[in-house]
Amino acid sequence: MGELKWYVVKAVSGQEKKVKSYLENEITRRGITDSIPQILIPSEKVYEMRNGKKYQRERNFFPGYVLINADLSHGEVMPMILNIPGVLGFLSTENGPNKKPVPLRISEVNRILGKVDDVNETGATLNASFIVGESVKVMDGPFNGFTGTVEEVFEERKKLNVMVKIFGRNTPIELNYMQVEKVE
Repeated sequence: MGELKWYVVKAVSGQEKKVKSYLENEITRRGITDSIPQILIPSEKVYEMRNGKKYQRERNFFPGYVLINADLSHGEVMPMILNIPGVLGFLSTENGPNKKPVPLRISEVNRILGKVDDVNETGATLNASFIVGESVKVMDGPFNGFTGTVEEVFEERKKLNVMVKIFGRNTPIELNYMQVEKVE
């Protein structure tokens, strides 16, 4: 048996999950789980605020690509991958008569897998940006329902300093992105 390496397979954008599902079914049907032990679609959970409600969705890091840990020395593995509906081919191939796929470097794999692991540990991120002077409504916490003005934005920490009027006095409070919603 050859060596397991990571390859990038191009898929029809938006059909990455279908491709992964088809691949997993075909691998189990043929009994070649040793040759393809892992298939990944690197993604992250993203929260969005719409109409005062928090929605969670998954966003792909690399739309149109699926990562496969495979041993391509096994004769039927590569043709099986290429014949899956939605698969467009391998990302990079060598020039020449056999056109073998080029595996990812270990450093690239670690970076991608590290990014996926980081997201799993930290949970989710909010897909929003705020500007100083913008009006926001507090949606969560002890100041729920208050409206204020953004004074400072800490992009790296996903936090804001918001000036809120409490009992007729301006009071600065620090909130994270998840606790506020833009006021239109």
